Parts: sequence; structure tokens; C-alpha cells
Amino acid sequence: MKNTFGNSLQITLFGESHGPYIGAVLDGLAPGLTVDENYIRELLARRRPAGVISTSRVEPDEFQIVSGYFNGKTTGSPLTILIPNVAKRSSDYEKAERIARPGHADYTASVKYHGFEDFRGGGHFSGRITAALVAAGAVVLPALKKKGIEISCEIKSVAGVKGSWEEMEDVIKAAAAEGNSVGGVLEAEIKGVPAGVGEPWFDSVESILAHAMYSIPAVKGVQFGIGFEGTTLKGSEYNDSLRNKDGKIVTTTNNNGGINGGITNGMPIVFSLAIKPTPSVYVKQESIDLKSGENRELQIEGRHDPAIIHRARVVVEAMSAIVMYDLLASRFGTDYFYED
Repeated sequence: MKNTFGNSLQITLFGESHGPYIGAVLDGLAPGLTVDENYIRELLARRRPAGVISTSRVEPDEFQIVSGYFNGKTTGSPLTILIPNVAKRSSDYEKAERIARPGHADYTASVKYHGFEDFRGGGHFSGRITAALVAAGAVVLPALKKKGIEISCEIKSVAGVKGSWEEMEDVIKAAAAEGNSVGGVLEAEIKGVPAGVGEPWFDSVESILAHAMYSIPAVKGVQFGIGFEGTTLKGSEYNDSLRNKDGKIVTTTNNNGGINGGITNGMPIVFSLAIKPTPSVYVKQESIDLKSGENRELQIEGRHDPAIIHRARVVVEAMSAIVMYDLLASRFGTDYFYED
């Protein structure tokens, strides 16, 4: 099971949903970066479930930084974050131990790992692991901000409904009342990245960002700029015209999402993500027994999200930060982020 991503900065994720800990290792950080533990708590709180539109499993996420950190600064050695799992209720999964949950990785994990995987709550495949991803992102986001780079992610629609958050929240509540779930679309924006970052072909900015985004559970589509909408336009309409504005090269539109030829052009990097409906639903579903191979029916129990799109925003921001730190360190060297 490969769990490491990145080049100049590498992140490794570990742990299972119902194991004692989850966590992350960041290897390749510049020494001397300020680590704000309160900021890490703030971002973890944004990911934490709240109210009827989220799971009732609420973890306190009392993290520990156990290496690569001294006197409030990074040391340059691998930084390891541990987050305990304390709100576990494994009996919910042991009752239906080997009946595969449709839409989850239960079947594919069983095939790949010969049944030795920890199946409780999805084990290592669980969205719970994204807490460690968020904590890791919170380590590098301040370093990016000091370089003038801002990352944000907003909800564009829920189950096809666009409008105010209150309207979209009502859609989630209605699905929850039915024991069902919904998905939606997120849009992320990365401002302040200088032109010239990225590589053509296999390490294009789109390639690396898409790779990272598809590692987030529930992401089923990624498009840059206006994406598929651009297929309806003529080239003259799609192209982003170049202008010199007060000595800086800019484009009059941003249909390409800030990237040309796999390389940043200095405009905001914009991409959208399709978030599928949460696969854990209380509706009875057809499945199989992983031990016998027999057809079975499944009625799940436990604590589940009717939607995860609102909790996924900060995960996308954190993953984007890790990617941008890696790309910039690859382009300008690790000491690009060094704080004297």
C-alpha cells in the first residue's frame, strides 16, 4: 500500500479509522518555518462534523507533533503529526463484518489485501484519514501566505442546486431525513503563484494537482478553468488574451485556469471538483458476502454523513497547499521558504 506523495516535499499518511492513531509525515520542509498549533486546530475544526448535515462521530483531534519540531519551528527533519482516534464505535462494523458496502472500498480492498485489511469504518480508506492531511496542510499554508499565495475553496452546488448556503443545506437535510446522501461541486482558487512553475507533459501543474485531488475520498472529477464548458466555444472565444498591465503580464480572461503548457502563467489557478454522494446510506442495498461470495442485502448502521462537501473544502485547501509548496520548492529550491 503506497501512501507517499510529492517530490521536494513528500507527505506520507498512516493509520486507520478505528485504530489508535492516524497521522502524517512531512519530509522536505525547510528549517525554521513557524508552526502555529492554534492554526492547525482552527483548520481541523473546519473539517470537524457539526449538526444534522454531518456524522455524529465527533473527534476532538488533539494532535501531537512528535518529530521535526523544536521551539515552535521546523527543524528540517521529517515532521510527524499524530492524531488519536477516541470516538470509535467499532461494533457498528463488526455486526456486518464481511458484507461489502456498495460505493466503498470494501470489495476492492479485500481483493488487493487478501482480507487482512482493517475493515472497521473503512480502515485506511476512510475519510477520517483526511484529518491528518488537513493538519499537514496547516503546517505549510502559513509559509505560502508569507510568499503572497492564498488558497480558497467554495461550494458551487449541492445535488445540482446552486444558490445560498441555506438553500444547499436544506437539500442535505432533506437527504438526511430520508437516510440518503448527496454530492456536489467545489471550486478552488490559488492566487499569487508566480509564472513559470510546473513542467510540460508528465509533471504539469494540472497533472500534479489532479493526482493530489483524486487522492481525496469522494472526488470523482477535476476540471481546470472553465473545463468542459469550454468545449462549446470557438478557439477565439476560449483563448485568454495577453496584456501588459503596469509592467505585469496578465490575461483578460482566465478560461485556462492559470495554466498553459502545464506551467503557471501568473493568473489564479482555478479548478473544480465533483464530490460524489457519501456512499454510506441507510437505504437497504444489494451486496455480497466477502467470505462466501453469496448475494446478500445490507442495511448499514452507525454514524454517517449525508454529505461531506462542506467538510471537504478545507481538505482541498490543505492538499492544494502541499502541492504548491512541493512545486515551488522544486522550482526555486527548499530554501525558498526559509525564514531567517
